[in-house]
Amino acid sequence: MSTLSRFLAGPNTISLPTAMAYSYYVYYRVDPDRSEACETAVLHLLDAVKQATGIAGRLLKKRAEPLLWMEVYESVREDAKFESELAAAAGRLQLGDFLKDGTTRRIECFEA
Repeated sequence: MSTLSRFLAGPNTISLPTAMAYSYYVYYRVDPDRSEACETAVLHLLDAVKQATGIAGRLLKKRAEPLLWMEVYESVREDAKFESELAAAAGRLQLGDFLKDGTTRRIECFEA
């Protein structure tokens, strides 16, 4: 077998760099009088983000503190596009209107 044949048949592969994967965690406190409406809006947000970016988010609620919510978005590769689409959808759905007075949605991004 020639050197070229062994190369083509062997485990030698070229590794191409891959884009960094990010995980986003968005947490906030919900107004107790608006929690049902907020959940509906957040489900619409998750759907809008998935439609725009292909990223399926999840909604979590803290076990002992049911009005502390967190959206989780994982394996985000196009961070600028994702952040833009998330902000636009949250604005369209006026998510700030459902939050406990004096609080905001906080966004944290982690690298994988």
